[in-house]
Amino acid sequence: MSGTSADGIDAALVRFDDSVTHPHCELLLGRTYPWPDEVRVRLVELGQGADARSLEELGSLDVQAAMAFAEAARAVIAEAGCDAAQVRAIGSHGQTVRHRPEGARYDGQHPFTWQIGDGNVVAEHSGIVTVADFRRRDVAAGGHGAPLMPAFHAAMLHSADEDRAVLNLGGIANFTLLPAHGDVRGFDTGPANALMDAWCARHRGAPFDAGGAFAASGQIDAELLLRLLEEPWFMLPPPKSTGREQFQLDWVQARLRGGEKPEDVQATLLELSAATVADALRAHQPRTRRVIVCGGGVRNERLLARIAAQLPDVVVETSAVYGLDPDFVEAMGFAWLARQTLAGLPGNLPSVTGARGPRVLGAVYPAG
Repeated sequence: MSGTSADGIDAALVRFDDSVTHPHCELLLGRTYPWPDEVRVRLVELGQGADARSLEELGSLDVQAAMAFAEAARAVIAEAGCDAAQVRAIGSHGQTVRHRPEGARYDGQHPFTWQIGDGNVVAEHSGIVTVADFRRRDVAAGGHGAPLMPAFHAAMLHSADEDRAVLNLGGIANFTLLPAHGDVRGFDTGPANALMDAWCARHRGAPFDAGGAFAASGQIDAELLLRLLEEPWFMLPPPKSTGREQFQLDWVQARLRGGEKPEDVQATLLELSAATVADALRAHQPRTRRVIVCGGGVRNERLLARIAAQLPDVVVETSAVYGLDPDFVEAMGFAWLARQTLAGLPGNLPSVTGARGPRVLGAVYPAG
């Protein structure tokens, strides 16, 4: 798995038991591997809306990404002391370079989502059956293709005793709403790490704000926060999803008045993430009693504290409490999705994505 931030490739070696409907999911080993520097720079640029310099470049990146995914899979398998022949399949999410579920920007039609990292190359270089390209079938069926983790979250974390929510703090924040009784829902709430990481890189030269220290050194700019919150996207009803195309530094820059201190902008971006998360939960599942947090944002202590402060009557805890490593929940989820595909079972939830119905997701690439 490589998410919106493209800050590394998460590889998770996962063991499932024999149950199809309620499988136990055990993380044997999880590791994060760095992207080659030049590849990451271009992937981030493309994710933020830049155009590919040429079809030649895009084709090359497709292969380079796939080779990096295959190498990450081989590395985690080897470190775990596992034989590749024991691995039933690789679930490979790919790297999103464009996400337009509402239609192509140039004509407002033809919805699409595009993740590069050719499954043929992953299968060939790993020697393992590979399931990839999970999102496009849901989009073809009228859905957003995202988020796809709610089905996995429901299988692992649903409770019949209380309303819960699973909050993934990746580059973008997204919720899975797990009512004790009723349909599972899920949607993106807005930026989480993507804007803060980009602002921190610009002004501190660091890829992320460790522990939220940069944000904690500043003051929230209330007027700037209001301008950011006026973004119409936040008012859209679910299903909805977004990415760097919407929330990137140009979006922030257009709302600055000039003269703001970098640390104050960072504090305000963090508060934006916390506020939009809390607003979304109050609007769509107000009786939630427990928020289970996963994703890289778990390590931003300041962000977790601000979310908890915005939701004073809700228990905010990490997925580690439930035996799911917060750093690898999403990678584990794509292993689960690959398992669903191979079993001929749907991986999407129409109540989440807005698709016309359940669909078996992804394409299967046989081992070499």
